[in-house]
Amino acid sequence: MRLIKDKTNIDFLSRTRRNIAVGLSVIIVVVSSLSLGTRGLNFGIDFTGGILLEVHYPQTADLTAIRQNLTVSGFDKYVVQEFGTSEDVLVRLPPQPGQETQVIRDQLLAVLADVDSTVELRRFSNVSAQVGEELTEQGGLAMIFALLMIFGYVMFRFQWKFAMGAVAALAHDVIVTIGFFSVTGISFDLSVVAAVLAVIGYSLNDTVVAFDRIRENFSKLRGADPEEAMNISINEMLARTIITGVTTLIVLSALLVLGGESVRPFSIALIVGIIVGTYSSIYTASATALMLHVTPQDLMPPEADSELIDDLP
Repeated sequence: MRLIKDKTNIDFLSRTRRNIAVGLSVIIVVVSSLSLGTRGLNFGIDFTGGILLEVHYPQTADLTAIRQNLTVSGFDKYVVQEFGTSEDVLVRLPPQPGQETQVIRDQLLAVLADVDSTVELRRFSNVSAQVGEELTEQGGLAMIFALLMIFGYVMFRFQWKFAMGAVAALAHDVIVTIGFFSVTGISFDLSVVAAVLAVIGYSLNDTVVAFDRIRENFSKLRGADPEEAMNISINEMLARTIITGVTTLIVLSALLVLGGESVRPFSIALIVGIIVGTYSSIYTASATALMLHVTPQDLMPPEADSELIDDLP
Protein backbone atom coordinates (compact mmCIF):
# COMPACT_ATOMS: atom_id res chain seq x y z
CA MET A 1 0.00 0.00 0.00
CA ARG A 2 1.30 3.46 -0.85
CA LEU A 3 2.04 5.75 2.08
CA ILE A 4 1.85 9.53 2.19
CA LYS A 5 4.83 11.28 3.74
CA ASP A 6 4.45 13.54 6.77
CA LYS A 7 1.22 11.80 7.79
CA THR A 8 0.42 9.05 10.26
CA ASN A 9 0.35 5.79 8.34
CA ILE A 10 -1.75 3.47 10.48
CA ASP A 11 -3.30 0.76 8.36
CA PHE A 12 -6.79 0.94 9.87
CA LEU A 13 -8.65 -0.78 7.07
CA SER A 14 -6.49 -3.73 6.12
CA ARG A 15 -8.53 -6.88 5.66
CA THR A 16 -7.22 -8.45 8.88
CA ARG A 17 -7.94 -5.40 11.03
CA ARG A 18 -11.33 -4.90 9.42
CA ASN A 19 -12.27 -8.48 10.20
CA ILE A 20 -11.10 -8.15 13.80
CA ALA A 21 -13.03 -4.87 14.23
CA VAL A 22 -16.18 -6.27 12.63
CA GLY A 23 -15.96 -9.42 14.75
CA LEU A 24 -15.53 -7.35 17.92
CA SER A 25 -18.48 -5.16 17.00
CA VAL A 26 -20.69 -8.17 16.28
CA ILE A 27 -19.82 -9.71 19.65
CA ILE A 28 -20.55 -6.47 21.55
CA VAL A 29 -23.82 -5.90 19.67
CA VAL A 30 -24.95 -9.51 20.28
CA VAL A 31 -24.13 -9.27 24.01
CA SER A 32 -25.97 -5.94 24.23
CA SER A 33 -28.99 -7.32 22.35
CA LEU A 34 -29.13 -10.46 24.51
CA SER A 35 -28.94 -8.38 27.67
CA LEU A 36 -31.70 -6.09 26.42
CA GLY A 37 -33.85 -9.11 25.55
CA THR A 38 -33.32 -10.94 28.85
CA ARG A 39 -32.50 -8.36 31.53
CA GLY A 40 -34.12 -5.34 29.92
CA LEU A 41 -33.46 -1.84 31.22
CA ASN A 42 -33.70 -0.43 34.70
CA PHE A 43 -36.22 2.20 33.68
CA GLY A 44 -36.39 5.33 35.79
CA ILE A 45 -39.54 6.93 37.04
CA ASP A 46 -39.89 8.86 33.75
CA PHE A 47 -40.85 5.58 32.04
CA THR A 48 -42.31 3.38 34.76
CA GLY A 49 -44.39 6.06 36.44
CA GLY A 50 -44.45 6.54 40.19
CA ILE A 51 -43.42 8.99 42.88
CA LEU A 52 -39.97 10.42 43.44
CA LEU A 53 -39.00 12.42 46.50
CA GLU A 54 -35.57 13.94 47.09
CA VAL A 55 -34.76 15.34 50.54
CA HIS A 56 -31.74 16.68 52.40
CA TYR A 57 -30.81 16.06 56.03
CA PRO A 58 -28.38 18.28 57.97
CA GLN A 59 -26.41 15.19 58.94
CA THR A 60 -25.95 11.63 57.71
CA ALA A 61 -29.37 10.14 56.99
CA ASP A 62 -30.49 6.99 58.80
CA LEU A 63 -31.72 4.90 55.86
CA THR A 64 -32.73 1.98 58.10
CA ALA A 65 -35.03 4.19 60.17
CA ILE A 66 -36.53 5.72 57.01
CA ARG A 67 -37.34 2.27 55.61
CA GLN A 68 -38.87 1.14 58.88
CA ASN A 69 -41.07 4.25 59.05
CA LEU A 70 -42.22 3.77 55.45
CA THR A 71 -43.17 0.14 56.16
CA VAL A 72 -45.07 1.06 59.34
CA SER A 73 -46.92 3.80 57.43
CA GLY A 74 -48.21 1.26 54.90
CA PHE A 75 -45.91 1.97 51.96
CA ASP A 76 -44.44 -0.98 50.07
CA LYS A 77 -42.19 -1.66 47.05
CA TYR A 78 -40.28 1.51 47.85
CA VAL A 79 -36.64 2.28 47.07
CA VAL A 80 -34.62 4.36 49.53
CA GLN A 81 -31.05 5.29 48.63
CA GLU A 82 -28.41 7.93 49.14
CA PHE A 83 -28.42 10.52 46.41
CA GLY A 84 -24.88 11.77 45.82
CA THR A 85 -23.99 12.36 49.50
CA SER A 86 -24.87 10.64 52.76
CA GLU A 87 -27.09 13.62 53.68
CA ASP A 88 -29.21 13.45 50.53
CA VAL A 89 -31.87 10.76 50.22
CA LEU A 90 -33.96 9.65 47.27
CA VAL A 91 -37.26 7.84 47.85
CA ARG A 92 -39.05 6.13 44.95
CA LEU A 93 -42.52 4.59 45.10
CA PRO A 94 -44.62 2.81 42.48
CA PRO A 95 -47.74 4.61 41.24
CA GLN A 96 -50.32 5.19 43.98
CA PRO A 97 -53.71 5.06 42.19
CA GLY A 98 -56.65 6.74 43.83
CA GLN A 99 -54.57 9.02 46.05
CA GLU A 100 -54.06 12.73 45.58
CA THR A 101 -50.53 13.93 44.90
CA GLN A 102 -50.55 16.51 47.70
CA VAL A 103 -51.72 13.92 50.25
CA ILE A 104 -48.96 11.47 49.28
CA ARG A 105 -46.37 14.25 49.42
CA ASP A 106 -47.45 15.30 52.91
CA GLN A 107 -47.49 11.69 54.14
CA LEU A 108 -43.97 11.03 52.87
CA LEU A 109 -42.63 14.24 54.37
CA ALA A 110 -44.20 13.34 57.72
CA VAL A 111 -42.55 9.90 57.62
CA LEU A 112 -39.16 11.41 56.79
CA ALA A 113 -39.56 14.13 59.42
CA ASP A 114 -40.03 11.44 62.10
CA VAL A 115 -36.38 10.54 61.53
CA ASP A 116 -35.22 14.18 61.70
CA SER A 117 -37.61 17.12 61.85
CA THR A 118 -35.13 19.40 60.03
CA VAL A 119 -35.46 17.44 56.79
CA GLU A 120 -35.56 19.68 53.71
CA LEU A 121 -37.58 18.85 50.58
CA ARG A 122 -35.51 19.25 47.41
CA ARG A 123 -37.68 17.68 44.74
CA PHE A 124 -41.03 15.92 44.34
CA SER A 125 -42.30 14.27 41.13
CA ASN A 126 -45.38 12.20 40.41
CA VAL A 127 -45.52 10.50 37.00
CA SER A 128 -48.48 8.33 36.03
CA ALA A 129 -47.91 4.91 34.45
CA GLN A 130 -49.73 6.04 31.30
CA VAL A 131 -47.37 8.99 30.88
CA GLY A 132 -44.43 6.62 31.35
CA GLU A 133 -45.70 4.33 28.58
CA GLU A 134 -46.16 7.30 26.26
CA LEU A 135 -42.63 8.52 26.96
CA THR A 136 -41.23 5.05 26.25
CA GLU A 137 -43.00 4.92 22.90
CA GLN A 138 -42.04 8.47 21.95
CA GLY A 139 -38.41 7.94 22.95
CA GLY A 140 -38.14 4.84 20.73
CA LEU A 141 -39.83 6.60 17.83
CA ALA A 142 -37.46 9.57 18.18
CA MET A 143 -34.43 7.28 17.76
CA ILE A 144 -35.91 5.45 14.76
CA PHE A 145 -36.92 8.73 13.12
CA ALA A 146 -33.42 10.17 13.68
CA LEU A 147 -31.77 7.13 12.05
CA LEU A 148 -34.12 7.27 9.02
CA MET A 149 -33.53 11.00 8.50
CA ILE A 150 -29.77 10.49 8.78
CA PHE A 151 -29.88 7.72 6.17
CA GLY A 152 -31.70 10.05 3.77
CA TYR A 153 -29.30 12.93 4.46
CA VAL A 154 -26.11 10.90 3.95
CA MET A 155 -27.52 9.21 0.82
CA PHE A 156 -28.33 12.66 -0.60
CA ARG A 157 -24.97 14.11 0.46
CA PHE A 158 -22.80 11.18 -0.64
CA GLN A 159 -24.11 7.86 -1.97
CA TRP A 160 -26.21 4.98 -0.67
CA LYS A 161 -23.17 2.82 0.19
CA PHE A 162 -21.86 5.56 2.47
CA ALA A 163 -25.37 6.04 3.86
CA MET A 164 -25.48 2.36 4.79
CA GLY A 165 -22.09 2.73 6.48
CA ALA A 166 -23.23 5.78 8.45
CA VAL A 167 -26.50 4.17 9.59
CA ALA A 168 -24.70 0.92 10.50
CA ALA A 169 -22.29 2.92 12.66
CA LEU A 170 -25.10 4.86 14.32
CA ALA A 171 -27.20 1.75 14.96
CA HIS A 172 -24.08 0.13 16.43
CA ASP A 173 -23.55 3.13 18.74
CA VAL A 174 -27.18 3.20 19.92
CA ILE A 175 -27.37 -0.56 20.61
CA VAL A 176 -24.04 -0.68 22.45
CA THR A 177 -24.78 2.43 24.53
CA ILE A 178 -28.23 1.23 25.56
CA GLY A 179 -26.87 -2.30 26.04
CA PHE A 180 -24.29 -0.91 28.47
CA PHE A 181 -27.14 0.38 30.64
CA SER A 182 -28.83 -3.02 30.46
CA VAL A 183 -25.68 -4.91 31.48
CA THR A 184 -24.75 -2.54 34.32
CA GLY A 185 -28.30 -1.89 35.56
CA ILE A 186 -27.80 1.88 35.70
CA SER A 187 -31.08 3.79 35.78
CA PHE A 188 -32.37 4.57 32.29
CA ASP A 189 -34.40 7.80 32.21
CA LEU A 190 -35.27 10.61 29.80
CA SER A 191 -31.85 12.23 30.25
CA VAL A 192 -30.27 9.06 28.85
CA VAL A 193 -32.55 9.22 25.80
CA ALA A 194 -31.37 12.80 25.27
CA ALA A 195 -27.76 11.63 25.65
CA VAL A 196 -28.25 8.83 23.09
CA LEU A 197 -29.69 11.32 20.58
CA ALA A 198 -26.69 13.58 21.26
CA VAL A 199 -24.37 10.62 20.63
CA ILE A 200 -26.09 10.05 17.28
CA GLY A 201 -25.35 13.66 16.34
CA TYR A 202 -21.74 13.47 17.56
CA SER A 203 -21.02 10.20 15.77
CA LEU A 204 -22.69 11.41 12.57
CA ASN A 205 -20.59 14.58 12.56
CA ASP A 206 -17.41 12.50 12.92
CA THR A 207 -18.52 10.15 10.15
CA VAL A 208 -19.55 12.91 7.72
CA VAL A 209 -16.24 14.75 8.19
CA ALA A 210 -14.37 11.52 7.43
CA PHE A 211 -16.57 10.83 4.39
CA ASP A 212 -15.93 14.36 3.11
CA ARG A 213 -12.18 13.73 3.23
CA ILE A 214 -12.64 10.34 1.57
CA ARG A 215 -14.58 11.97 -1.26
CA GLU A 216 -11.80 14.54 -1.74
CA ASN A 217 -9.13 11.85 -1.81
CA PHE A 218 -11.11 9.70 -4.24
CA SER A 219 -10.76 12.62 -6.68
CA LYS A 220 -7.16 13.57 -5.80
CA LEU A 221 -5.62 10.10 -5.49
CA ARG A 222 -6.79 8.66 -8.77
CA GLY A 223 -4.25 5.87 -8.73
CA ALA A 224 -5.24 4.65 -5.28
CA ASP A 225 -7.66 1.84 -4.62
CA PRO A 226 -10.64 2.54 -2.32
CA GLU A 227 -9.02 0.92 0.72
CA GLU A 228 -5.88 3.00 0.32
CA ALA A 229 -7.76 6.27 -0.23
CA MET A 230 -9.95 5.65 2.80
CA ASN A 231 -6.96 4.74 4.96
CA ILE A 232 -5.19 7.95 3.96
CA SER A 233 -8.33 9.97 4.71
CA ILE A 234 -8.74 8.47 8.18
CA ASN A 235 -5.08 9.13 8.97
CA GLU A 236 -5.45 12.73 7.87
CA MET A 237 -8.45 13.13 10.19
CA LEU A 238 -6.94 11.20 13.10
CA ALA A 239 -5.52 14.18 15.02
CA ARG A 240 -8.83 16.04 14.82
CA THR A 241 -10.77 12.97 15.92
CA ILE A 242 -8.54 12.35 18.93
CA ILE A 243 -8.47 15.99 20.06
CA THR A 244 -12.25 16.35 19.75
CA GLY A 245 -12.91 13.10 21.59
CA VAL A 246 -10.43 13.69 24.43
CA THR A 247 -11.53 17.27 25.13
CA THR A 248 -15.18 16.19 25.17
CA LEU A 249 -14.41 13.30 27.52
CA ILE A 250 -12.58 15.64 29.90
CA VAL A 251 -15.66 17.85 30.19
CA LEU A 252 -17.98 14.87 30.64
CA SER A 253 -15.71 13.33 33.28
CA ALA A 254 -15.88 16.57 35.26
CA LEU A 255 -19.67 16.54 34.88
CA LEU A 256 -19.81 12.92 36.07
CA VAL A 257 -17.71 13.62 39.16
CA LEU A 258 -19.07 17.04 40.11
CA GLY A 259 -22.56 17.12 38.59
CA GLY A 260 -24.32 15.03 41.20
CA GLU A 261 -26.52 11.96 41.00
CA SER A 262 -29.19 13.56 38.83
CA VAL A 263 -26.86 13.96 35.82
CA ARG A 264 -24.86 10.77 36.40
CA PRO A 265 -26.77 8.56 33.89
CA PHE A 266 -26.64 11.39 31.30
CA SER A 267 -22.86 11.75 31.72
CA ILE A 268 -22.24 8.00 31.58
CA ALA A 269 -24.34 7.63 28.41
CA LEU A 270 -22.38 10.38 26.66
CA ILE A 271 -18.99 9.01 27.77
CA VAL A 272 -19.81 5.50 26.54
CA GLY A 273 -21.40 6.85 23.35
CA ILE A 274 -18.47 9.07 22.43
CA ILE A 275 -15.93 6.28 22.94
CA VAL A 276 -18.03 3.85 20.90
CA GLY A 277 -18.88 6.55 18.32
CA THR A 278 -15.23 7.43 17.72
CA TYR A 279 -14.44 3.76 17.18
CA SER A 280 -17.40 3.20 14.85
CA SER A 281 -16.69 6.27 12.69
CA ILE A 282 -13.23 4.84 11.96
CA TYR A 283 -14.11 1.19 11.57
CA THR A 284 -17.84 0.43 11.28
CA ALA A 285 -18.82 3.22 8.87
CA SER A 286 -15.81 2.93 6.55
CA ALA A 287 -15.60 -0.86 6.78
CA THR A 288 -19.29 -1.18 5.83
CA ALA A 289 -18.76 1.04 2.77
CA LEU A 290 -15.76 -1.08 1.74
CA MET A 291 -17.75 -4.28 2.21
CA LEU A 292 -20.34 -2.83 -0.18
CA HIS A 293 -17.50 -2.32 -2.71
CA VAL A 294 -17.59 1.47 -2.81
CA THR A 295 -15.50 2.92 -5.66
CA PRO A 296 -14.44 6.43 -6.71
CA GLN A 297 -16.96 6.24 -9.55
CA ASP A 298 -19.78 6.08 -6.99
CA LEU A 299 -19.03 9.66 -5.92
CA MET A 300 -18.47 11.11 -9.37
CA PRO A 301 -21.18 13.23 -11.02
CA PRO A 302 -22.62 11.50 -14.09
CA GLU A 303 -21.09 14.04 -16.48
CA ALA A 304 -17.68 13.55 -14.95
CA ASP A 305 -17.64 9.77 -15.29
CA SER A 306 -16.76 9.68 -18.97
CA GLU A 307 -13.94 12.22 -18.55
CA LEU A 308 -12.29 10.59 -15.56
CA ILE A 309 -12.96 6.92 -16.07
CA ASP A 310 -9.62 6.34 -17.80
CA ASP A 311 -7.72 7.78 -14.82
CA LEU A 312 -9.50 5.68 -12.23
CA PRO A 313 -8.30 2.24 -11.14
